[in-house]
Amino acid sequence: MYIGILKNIQPRRYQQEIFENCKEKNCLVVLPTGVGKTLIALMLSVYTKNKNPSSKILFLAPTRPLAQQHLEYFKKNLQENFAKLNLFTGKINPEKRKKLFEESDIIFSTPQCISNDIKSGLYDLKEVSLLIEDECHRCLKNYAYTYIAKEYKEKAKNAKILGLTASPGTSKEIIKQIANNLGIETIEIRTRESEDVKEYLQELKFEIIKLDFPKELSEIKELLKDIYDKKIEELKNRKLLFQLPTKKNLLELQKKIINLISTGNRNFNVLAAASACAQAIKLQYCIELLETQTLYALQKYIQELFHQANKNKSRAVKQLVKQPKFNQAYIKITELISKNFENPKIEKIKEIVKREIEENKNKRILVFSNYRDSIIKICKTLNEIENINARVFVGQAKKGETGLTQKEQQEIIKDFSEGKINILVSSSIGEEGLDIPEVGAVIFYEPIPSAIRKIQRAGRTARLSKGKLIILMNKKTIDESYYWAAFHKEKRMYKALNALKEELQKKDSLSNADFKQNPKEKQKTLF
Repeated sequence: MYIGILKNIQPRRYQQEIFENCKEKNCLVVLPTGVGKTLIALMLSVYTKNKNPSSKILFLAPTRPLAQQHLEYFKKNLQENFAKLNLFTGKINPEKRKKLFEESDIIFSTPQCISNDIKSGLYDLKEVSLLIEDECHRCLKNYAYTYIAKEYKEKAKNAKILGLTASPGTSKEIIKQIANNLGIETIEIRTRESEDVKEYLQELKFEIIKLDFPKELSEIKELLKDIYDKKIEELKNRKLLFQLPTKKNLLELQKKIINLISTGNRNFNVLAAASACAQAIKLQYCIELLETQTLYALQKYIQELFHQANKNKSRAVKQLVKQPKFNQAYIKITELISKNFENPKIEKIKEIVKREIEENKNKRILVFSNYRDSIIKICKTLNEIENINARVFVGQAKKGETGLTQKEQQEIIKDFSEGKINILVSSSIGEEGLDIPEVGAVIFYEPIPSAIRKIQRAGRTARLSKGKLIILMNKKTIDESYYWAAFHKEKRMYKALNALKEELQKKDSLSNADFKQNPKEKQKTLF
């Protein structure tokens, strides 16, 4: 069906098989990053366009650069006159978008742009015969993907949906919700270890580097922990905290206390608890930065708290920065930084990068960290090494922070592709979507508790050539908890996916049997 229409590309065995299974059913495709989800979307687009020549195809991606990337991929691999392709952005005025929609065969866009246009009645999705949602794990709650999928299922004459992701979520409930939102009828799952995939991938060496947490940092932790424990005890004594003081539970408690105050409950117990809870959350954050990040990042955060206190922005912060032990902790941090003392991960990452580049001077490395201040410190440290040109790679500017525009991001990726830059020190922006080239090694400055993000990060290496995945971990810290959280979530994810796949297959076979007996009574509900 697509032979002679595709150029420069030949599908792999598993891509062909997945395509065949997605031809007539709404399909969720779960494939590791970099092993060819977009080609499956292209093959299905060709098939659908041949089947319904006068219809349209809508390919959605979470960001404009990613939508642009998919457009370029289609242009590169499709015969020139097969279809009229267009990119939709909010920068194009509405009237022109309306005209473009009418003229286009395949439309590439962000969901926000299409969602706004549908709501304003600019056009509808009646003539769209294939909706593709990339990074479809976002198809939850109020995200625009959910609204578009609902509208599409209701309005399209010939509705067909393809959802693409490397990791849809870790619980069966979440995956089921995504499947329901997309009207999924079948699931195609492959991992790096799948027999039909691994023959195309290169060896991935995995290394966890465990480091001793220095006594100098443990002393600071004790000071912060002492104040934190007192705040947690206070919340328990005020009969407001009954669960473990996890980050999630404290944030939920804070929301509950704020709701009580906003509805008029301003008694002393509740007001005092609001302050104690806010302080506990900030102290917990300080301890996490201390254990997992750079001292530089922690110092910057505490300086911001002092700034807030001076500006009278928060009573809780004013009380916190008055605490003698909090000030002792800050003095110790400042003294250690003045002596060039840092989290041991900083020296270790420098050592790893030096070794990797000495091994292969053309190697490109991707370093991930969760915090921008740590990213800046890591990048500065790595640039001290001979033959290293490291760059900070972060998202667009947030309140009070510096960032990169989408144009700047694309320029950095181009320089990285061409070897002008050999190290990217990235935030979560480097995890999904953007067309970052193959790298020889991926380094996690800290483990992350999210299985989705771990899978996406790891997928940046060992595709076309051998690769390494290196995770740094401080012993007896939250690093260890986060590592094992992601490990168990990933196992649960594949278990849930396979269970759901079986459930869909069972429903399909029952539905087909029922249809043969009574065609009018074929069930349409998935779950």
